[in-house]
Amino acid sequence: MSIHNQTLLNNAGILHLEGASVVIVYTEWNDFITNELTAGCERVLDEYKVSHRKMLVPGSFELPFACKQIWEQTKGTGSQPSAIVAFGCIIRGETPHFDYVCKAVTEGVLQLNLELPIPVIFGVLTVDNVEQATDRLGGAHGHKGEEGALTALKMIAFQRQMAR
Repeated sequence: MSIHNQTLLNNAGILHLEGASVVIVYTEWNDFITNELTAGCERVLDEYKVSHRKMLVPGSFELPFACKQIWEQTKGTGSQPSAIVAFGCIIRGETPHFDYVCKAVTEGVLQLNLELPIPVIFGVLTVDNVEQATDRLGGAHGHKGEEGALTALKMIAFQRQMAR
């Protein structure tokens, strides 16, 4: 997702959202970034009048587990989400920990997209420094929280179109 991709920013493909709902899962770790990602996502979902709720987890490594649990706890209840958006921010440090966490979270969200019947949107920033993260909160690289919401809405519409 990139702000420079103007197709993503328009509302093309965002149709048939009646009754849609989104769960936003976000991390405590680097909350000065993830809180703003979440706020941007909520702004877009509110604009499209899509119901949403937020769930907080400690860090990015926990995102795949949380997303899976959200689905497992809601399936068959009539209150399952139409999509889940996962937000985290992993900032490179001096050890290989960054690489391990990035790989695990990326593969975990990929696996969820292959297993679950709803889209799980990857909204995890993997950056070298805080400046790169803030550039993705409305700066040179757009607002990744807003883009995460738009991606979720387009994937909900896509899935509904496929079901017709």
